[in-house]
Amino acid sequence: MNQIFGIHSVLEALTSEKKIEKILLKKGIEGSNIDKISQLCKEQHIPIQYVPIEKLDRTVSGRHQGVIAYIAQLEYVSIEEGVETALAAHPHPIVLLLDGVTDVRNFGAIARTAECAGVSLIILPAKGGAAINPDAIKSSAGALMRIPVVRVSHLKVALYYLQESGFNILAATQKGSGLIYDANMKGATAIVLGSEETGISTAISSLCHHQVSIPMYGQIASLNVSAAAAVVLFEVVRQRI
Repeated sequence: MNQIFGIHSVLEALTSEKKIEKILLKKGIEGSNIDKISQLCKEQHIPIQYVPIEKLDRTVSGRHQGVIAYIAQLEYVSIEEGVETALAAHPHPIVLLLDGVTDVRNFGAIARTAECAGVSLIILPAKGGAAINPDAIKSSAGALMRIPVVRVSHLKVALYYLQESGFNILAATQKGSGLIYDANMKGATAIVLGSEETGISTAISSLCHHQVSIPMYGQIASLNVSAAAAVVLFEVVRQRI
């Protein structure tokens, strides 16, 4: 079983469709969100154990806030199921592909932004992609409990399928010839983001319909990938308002 921890992450898990096996709470813990957790556990028949804080500290290394949940293994969806579900749920879905993003905290932060921006699906490569582990879930504030995730043998597989499904595919890269503000993102849109070290690989960017960049005026001239994801995704949101 996986563990997720932190009050907000556990609350998100309880309100999603993920199967929770049990929850550990620090003895004597109080608060309105703790009351919500207790009530949801009662409604869903999820056992709660009240334990000393030392047990919680031994169980996870992160900041648990007195709350740890044990959930069944998170399952990935297939590319076919993920895209078909996205298209059925929204006439113009947003799909996010991550090329070489391996840091789980960056991945979690990106997933949190993606959920806020209405992203329907996240796609990762099976090799060289971040894992969905407790740190990623905690960093995502529970968003990874809500957004379906696909793992493919190579991102090329996903890009070919998205092309056939009618998606406009954009590579967000500082090498882009156009700006994100000039790209049309109102239809079904897939956005590719690369790692901060190597960016999007040539093989992947060559399969994208457009290469777009975020304008930069500072001397550093680069953003953390999770910050870049927020800028690009909320440009999509802006265009659709």
